Amino acid sequence: MTNATSRILTGIAVFLVVCILGTLGYVAVGWPAMDAVYMVMITIFGVGYGEVRPVLTPGLRGFTIAVIVGGYAAALYAVGGFVQLMTEGEINRALGARRMSTEIRRLSGHVIVCGFGRVGRILARELAQTQKPLVIIDDDPAKVIEAEALGYLALRGNASLESTLEEAGVKRAAFLCSVLSDDAANVFTTLTVREMAPEVTIVARAEDPATESKLVRSGATSVVLPASIGAKRIAHLVTRPGTEEILGQSDHHAELDEQIRLLGLRLEDLKIRDDSPLVGRTVADIEVHGNRGFLIVALRRADGQILTNPAADTPLAAADTVVIVGQEEDLPVLRARYDLLREVKYRGASVRV
Repeated sequence: MTNATSRILTGIAVFLVVCILGTLGYVAVGWPAMDAVYMVMITIFGVGYGEVRPVLTPGLRGFTIAVIVGGYAAALYAVGGFVQLMTEGEINRALGARRMSTEIRRLSGHVIVCGFGRVGRILARELAQTQKPLVIIDDDPAKVIEAEALGYLALRGNASLESTLEEAGVKRAAFLCSVLSDDAANVFTTLTVREMAPEVTIVARAEDPATESKLVRSGATSVVLPASIGAKRIAHLVTRPGTEEILGQSDHHAELDEQIRLLGLRLEDLKIRDDSPLVGRTVADIEVHGNRGFLIVALRRADGQILTNPAADTPLAAADTVVIVGQEEDLPVLRARYDLLREVKYRGASVRV
């Protein structure tokens, strides 16, 4: 509990005690309860209605003075706590904003993340894990507060405005990631950033594939389509479930697969039949065959054990699944030669083809 909150609660408590004691005091000298309550209220708040009953004795007058002083003191103490609470909040916000601006001005080569939505949160978490300095920009005050609570430097503002980007240090940044949920906002942000900082690397998000070309023309260095990436991952789970199970533990699996394809290679999982000639043979027997050879990057045993980068002399057994990298045109030949099965999932069930 803060000091200001404690003052407010203490003041209210003392005020109530004064009201109760004042009422009981007047009742003790023979006043009706309602007259006593009324007398206490008009006395403390000083509304000037006059005394309900004559206050003639010195003792009763002294008691009335005590009620006035006690009630006023308690009320002022509580109001003072409330003012302190409001003032401290404003001061803390001002100091926090000043500290935030100071820390951002010291940054160089940092990453600016525009948008702290679903994608922005994941992106910020991944960057923070690599100790990459970053600044969050979002126009939703609740999201800015959330980002600050997570320890990020955060600014409230429109990411497409020059003033906001200037405050975020866009001219000193190495990367800017525009991951707003609105494609048009990402385009406007990209345009503004490219005009302000020609050297910064811009990575933009697009939900509609048609926006990709607009973002590139606006100056985006790279464009990412989360829906497309998700669809490809689902396709991999359907067409190559064994590979996904073995290598899918890596967050960079999709990127790895894409890079392999650019080299004319293919990553595929093949299961060894019970009657395959490979039963009892070794990993080397697969890797040395083919026009340009194959590479087994992982092996899943029938009991579920997974071996990554298995040694050349590792024996193969029936129902083992091997994850192979090879030339795309060579893989069907290998599969036919050794009667290997390729796993595909259909309606939740594994189908071998």
